[in-house]
Amino acid sequence: MKPAKQRETETPAAAIALSLEAIAATENVGARLGPLVADAPAQHDAERRGRLRPLLALAPYVARYRVRALLALVALIIAALTTLLVPIAVRRLIDFGFSPEGVALINSYFSVMVAIVAVLALASAARYYLVMTIGERIVADLRRDVFAHLTALSPSFFDSARSGELISRLTADTTQIKSAVGSSVSIALRNAMMFVGAIAMMVISSPRLSGFVLAAIPLIVIPLVAFGRWVRRLSRNAQDTLANASAYAAELIGAIRVVQAYTNESLAKARFGGEVEQAYDAARSSTKARALLTAIIIFIVFSSVVIILWIGSHDVVSGHITPGRLGQFVLYAVFAASSLGQLSEVWSEVSAASGAAERLFEILRIKPAIAPPAAPRALPEPARGDVVLDNVCFAYPTRLDALVLDHVSLTVRAGEKVAIVGPSGAGKSTLFHLLLRFYDPTSGTISLDGVPISAADPREVRERIALVPQDSVVFAATARDNIRFGREDAADADVERAAAQAHATEFIKRLPQGFESQLGERGVTLSGGQRQRIAIARAILRDAPLLLLDEATSSLDAESEVLVQTALQELMRHRTTLVIAHRLATVLSCDRIVVMEQGKIVEQGTHAQLVAKGGLYARLAKLQFEAA
Repeated sequence: MKPAKQRETETPAAAIALSLEAIAATENVGARLGPLVADAPAQHDAERRGRLRPLLALAPYVARYRVRALLALVALIIAALTTLLVPIAVRRLIDFGFSPEGVALINSYFSVMVAIVAVLALASAARYYLVMTIGERIVADLRRDVFAHLTALSPSFFDSARSGELISRLTADTTQIKSAVGSSVSIALRNAMMFVGAIAMMVISSPRLSGFVLAAIPLIVIPLVAFGRWVRRLSRNAQDTLANASAYAAELIGAIRVVQAYTNESLAKARFGGEVEQAYDAARSSTKARALLTAIIIFIVFSSVVIILWIGSHDVVSGHITPGRLGQFVLYAVFAASSLGQLSEVWSEVSAASGAAERLFEILRIKPAIAPPAAPRALPEPARGDVVLDNVCFAYPTRLDALVLDHVSLTVRAGEKVAIVGPSGAGKSTLFHLLLRFYDPTSGTISLDGVPISAADPREVRERIALVPQDSVVFAATARDNIRFGREDAADADVERAAAQAHATEFIKRLPQGFESQLGERGVTLSGGQRQRIAIARAILRDAPLLLLDEATSSLDAESEVLVQTALQELMRHRTTLVIAHRLATVLSCDRIVVMEQGKIVEQGTHAQLVAKGGLYARLAKLQFEAA
């Protein structure tokens, strides 16, 4: 099968070299005709439309560039018409060019053919440029829209989605669409015109021979009907197994440090090798099926050509047609066969692009689980940071039978510093997820500044919150841009001030380009404590009325922790702060400590009150101080 770009540069005028063109057209016809003709008789019209319906969703994208699309169509029509003129010139040369006075005729007709080829070349170049730029532009727009939609989806979507598959949809699927929109569609239109025009000219050239050709079409269609669906199913299976191998590779590469730390390289290679072998076996089965189909079609096509030439030769001898008209007919037959073959190949590509479009528009059709209400309530100004949880219950969508929060009620006053402690799995981080409205409670309400957050715009709620997560996120960008992620319009001076407050300036300035140094993917060039201080600087720059600190000092050494604690104390002043911490030293300065266990609040009070009570907090404190 020829690549799309190569096929774009082919000119059917090369069919003058009859034998070479016939071989080129028929060797690929078996592999290329399958998906096109096999579907046509065997499927209902509605089913055919259903397979291509996803591509119709691209119409609004194409409409943005309708002028360029119209110009490309004009160029396409010119190229098709000029190509169809070539066999007529060949017929005239054969019939009249070899007489004693035919030298002038030969010269004139070859001059005309050169002019035709020049027009064909210019029209083809214009069409290629226009359709390829349209395809690139549409794919760029589509990638931007899909990515924007992904960033708007709720975390519950990503709980079950595979990141490798989403990346594949953004890259591989859009590339398939680019091939269809930027190349395959125009090739399909060109070859459809060529096929119809060639058939019409065949009928004009010799109605008798045309009848034989048209009668042979069912002989080609029947085996394609029998094998086409089988080939398509095997091809889909090959694509699916390859996607599984790619997803596994992406997962392992993302966790390469864990793989190497546990010396499981051999296991990873063996598993990936198994995935690759499955993909190979599926591809081999698909190739075998296509090879069988190709053999059948080549035999039928060449047999048909031999029969047509045999009948045509007898017609020439008997004087029914001239040698030139037979040559003209055969050239048009080659054009028709070549066009049909390329149409079938394009159909295969368009079908693949339709599947890719369906996968992309599946994402675009997903509604965010968390969306602004039809008439969102505005949060009051100025922001205070009052937080109220009223009888909140919650279970993650992937585990609806397991309550993570069980009838939790909590009131945090503006400016109050509240520490949340408890064993792992108590629901502390989940509480933060609900405050950020990554999820909605199963029951109960959460209010911010007196407004239920379910009645407010999620973006407005999040704009009033600064988060320092337990696993600090550092992007593959500069140190300055990583901190500026907290407030995108912040000036350089504000960024550097936030870094200084987080005690990050010293190590940032030691980097090769200081604040302009690239930190690498996931901050691989930084230590855990340095990544944490970048995250703290980002939260400082955010300057939000509500702070959520999830183990904000968990990755710091003793010296850095003292420095950051000082910065955090200044940051928390006059702000509502919720602190999750396993280190009891982190929470001693808080106004109140909330103790959680198994999704419930079991204790509240100051450090002294809870120690005196002798409950869960007292046991945790005792264990930690004994360990110290």
